[in-house]
Amino acid sequence: MKRLLIVTLLLWVACKSPQPGTSRTASLPGHGAISIQVVPNPIVARPAGGNAYDFPLDVIVHETGGRAVTVSRVRATVYGPAGVRLGDQTWDAAQIASGGFATNLPGNGELRYHFVPRQSVPDTRLFGSVHADLRVDAYDETGAPASATTTVTITR
Repeated sequence: MKRLLIVTLLLWVACKSPQPGTSRTASLPGHGAISIQVVPNPIVARPAGGNAYDFPLDVIVHETGGRAVTVSRVRATVYGPAGVRLGDQTWDAAQIASGGFATNLPGNGELRYHFVPRQSVPDTRLFGSVHADLRVDAYDETGAPASATTTVTITR
């Protein structure tokens, strides 16, 4: 289960999308808030032999409201040509923790996850026709919700 976070996201990620790398956040004023970033974005796919590619990246979650938060869910949604939804995957807090990742983030703190997933890409034309949105949901000690979404792209 370790390293499952974001792997599905990276399987098909590729084309230009509106403002890649910009974290869009939603939170209540005076409560915990988060932003997310994928570095690098675009991710550079590195050939690993045959039709396999490595996708090295860091996923960074920042707490921006000055209050501790707990990550409750991560969702990756993959879109193909013309914005057609190809699929999605969701991980709850228990699945995230069982993968060896922290879910608690102190006020104004940061969690950084490093991944180098390897995936087969049967047709390199996919590198120009798909993108994915990553959404992280969290809540602070009062139970107030916070979320952030960012778009991820890949180049070769």
